Amino acid sequence: MKSPKFNSIEEYLASLDPVKARTFRFVIDFILTEFPELESKISWNVPTIHRKGKYVFGLAAYKNHLTLAPWSPRVIEDFKVRLGKFVVWKNCFQIPVDWEIDRELVKDLIRARLAELD
Repeated sequence: MKSPKFNSIEEYLASLDPVKARTFRFVIDFILTEFPELESKISWNVPTIHRKGKYVFGLAAYKNHLTLAPWSPRVIEDFKVRLGKFVVWKNCFQIPVDWEIDRELVKDLIRARLAELD
């Protein structure tokens, strides 16, 4: 079965169950509020956060978890201890669908990725 093509963050969120959508909405809104110079859009059919066309953060929903990606193996490596309670991959990590956002972790990940881009 082929996944639908999403044209906006709202379409993507509308396709999710309410718990996943609420978690994603909170993460996206939090990032955009804390970092007003960033913007969100759909890239590769998932929500992404950008600065001047460069990827800063990505999000994707799966059946049993959500994935967050700071688009950087170095950032993931630098945060490995703080990400220890999650399943961590080279460029991303998995969070529960009902994750209570760790605001400081998200801010620090974004700051690290922005510093890497500068």
